[in-house]
This record gives sequence, structure tokens and C-alpha cells, in this order.
Amino acid sequence: MTEPNELSSPTADHKSGITLTRRSLLVGAASLLVTGCATARPTPAVVTAPAAVPLPDRRTVPPMYYAMPEEEFPIPEVRVVEVDPKFWRQEVDYPTDEKPGTLIVDTPEKYLYHVLRAGRAMRYGIGVGREGFAWSGRAVVAYKRKWPRWTPPDEMVARQPKLSPYSIANGGMPPGLNNPLGARALYIHNDGRDTLYRIHGSPEAHSIGKAVSSGCIRLLNQDVVYLYDQVRDGSTIVVIPDPTKGDLAVG
Repeated sequence: MTEPNELSSPTADHKSGITLTRRSLLVGAASLLVTGCATARPTPAVVTAPAAVPLPDRRTVPPMYYAMPEEEFPIPEVRVVEVDPKFWRQEVDYPTDEKPGTLIVDTPEKYLYHVLRAGRAMRYGIGVGREGFAWSGRAVVAYKRKWPRWTPPDEMVARQPKLSPYSIANGGMPPGLNNPLGARALYIHNDGRDTLYRIHGSPEAHSIGKAVSSGCIRLLNQDVVYLYDQVRDGSTIVVIPDPTKGDLAVG
């Protein structure tokens, strides 16, 4: 009889151990719950906002510079971020003694004005001739062409032999988006002779407002398309010289 009691005593100790283990688990769980609440609700801390990062320039494209998919060679949207807004097409006050319909090229300021009535004009930003290629004087717009061929003069081909495939003898460059004359060209004559200067379109938005061409007056393609529809054959063109350059006079 003694052996069962001896056996029951360890059993009691074992149960006691189980009881203690359960208590310790309950205490541990309670401590975890307390810890969990502390983690879920931390003490508010002062957070320093990161330095503001300037956003990229994403000027809204005005409708006049949207893509023109209806053209023979679809014209893409103008990258207006490359053009100072002051060179965007706009109607402005422009008192002048020149009659309506006259084109006035302000070489120093890089603007072309199409004279309207009542002291107003439509103003376009332009690229003009670089040093040694600028010109000035009076002439006329002899005729106009949509999507013209480009035939660089022999003098230009002599300076840039890589242009020989597009020489006059070889028929020039076919029209298209890569053609330097762009979507439209106005051909400038003086005393019935071709001056070899043109007012034409260009896909190179970054060139507007700069002196970069070989003497021609370049506009954004969207602008030259608009101008083309407003100008009549025989219209006078007046090119104001740049006093800082030795411009070639044509009339």
C-alpha cells in the first residue's frame, strides 16, 4: 500500500508542475498582449517631411500644337517644353504702316508677324539664319507648296558633300517629316528671281527662337500649316536686319 502512495506523490508533483507551467504560459501570454498593445499604439513621434523634389516641366500642350494625324505625313505633337512660351503663336498688338497681309520678320527678336487689320498681327516664333547666313530687305512670297521637295543649292552641297544625293541634279529630297522644309514652304523672290530663301516648317522645336538656319525662316510645323492658309501668293515680306550681324540685303 505504501508503493501506491509513493507513486501518487510524484503524480501530484507532476500535476503541480503542469499547473505551474500553465500559469507561466498565461503570464507570458499576458505580457505578450501588453507588449502587442504597446507596439500597436506607439508614442507619437515628430516626423520630418522629406525635402520637396521639383516636378519635371510638363507644360500643358495648347490645342494649336496637338498632333495633326490628318496630314499626308502625320505631324506629331509639338514638344512645347522645348519652346519658350513667348514664341508660341498668338495674336498681338502691332501698329505698323505696312498693309494687312504683309509678313514682317523681326530677325533680332526672332518673331514673324503677319499683319492683320486694326493694328493687330499674328505673331510666330521663328528660327533665323546663323552668323554669315542672315539676310534682310523686301521681297515677295512668289508661291507656296505643301510638303515640298528640298533641293539644296549647289553652294550648300559644295560645303556639305553628304547632301549630294539630294542635289538639284539628283532631284532633291522627297517630302516627309525628315525633309528640312517640313510640312509647308513659302518661296521668296525678289525682282522675279528666286532668292533661295524660304519660310518653312521644322520638326526641331528647340531651334525656335535661335539663329541656326542657313538663311531660311523656320517655324514649327503646326505654325507653318496655319500660316500657309493665311498668306496669299504675291504677299510682301519685310525682313528687319539684326544690327549685330552683317546681313545680306536682298532688296
